[in-house]
Amino acid sequence: MIQDLPSCDGCTRRIASPLLEFPFILFSPLTKTDRMPTPKLHLEGPKKAKICVALAHGAGEGWDSRFLDYFANGLADLGYRVARFEFPYMAERATTGRRRPPDREEVLRACWLEVIQSLPSEHIVIGGKSMGGRIASLIADESQAESPVGGLVCLGYPFHPSGKPEKLRVEHLAELQTPTLIVQGEIDPFGSRDEVLSYNLSDAIELHWVPDGDHSYKTRRGSDRSQDQNFKNALRAIDKFIQPLWPELMR
Repeated sequence: MIQDLPSCDGCTRRIASPLLEFPFILFSPLTKTDRMPTPKLHLEGPKKAKICVALAHGAGEGWDSRFLDYFANGLADLGYRVARFEFPYMAERATTGRRRPPDREEVLRACWLEVIQSLPSEHIVIGGKSMGGRIASLIADESQAESPVGGLVCLGYPFHPSGKPEKLRVEHLAELQTPTLIVQGEIDPFGSRDEVLSYNLSDAIELHWVPDGDHSYKTRRGSDRSQDQNFKNALRAIDKFIQPLWPELMR
């Protein structure tokens, strides 16, 4: 069962979001200069779990998308405490019903750092879908000073905009120190297997390839695999990645 922690505005309303991903659309301007309020956390999994996995949504979907539901529920069933949240622009959509572009990168990064500070565990893995995972990768090393992050999991990393492979978003990945798992579809239009294998990535990054999967691990028509099979494949890879991070804590 999902547990909602109170937010600064007390909002608990949820609305459905279309199953779309827009990892590289324009950001709306920053409107507040004071400290980022801590987002409301949606928690599930055992309260006494020793490891907490925090997942952020992609650009076009909220915390309760079908994609994140699967992985959050699956990790909770495996014994992890799972936290989900929404970036400010998506939380605003839940209250107004109006779509707006993602916040500026500085706001998204500040939001992630506030979430890390509020997580109910000393053993933390962060990540998420597409944009959510990309922003997590930008602050994973930065967060080590105050709340060490033990691992990073990116579910469909947007290495470049769809159809624009020359506009890479990989520079920081060459120097990343946090142990990282990128679960990438083999035919992801935001970074296919052939493309990604040519990039200069840190030795801290492990790549797991989802067979015949796109950005959300869907397969091509006529494939001998299904999206559900790919979801299960990805979930196993995540669990296998997390276990060695704190071997003394594992069941």
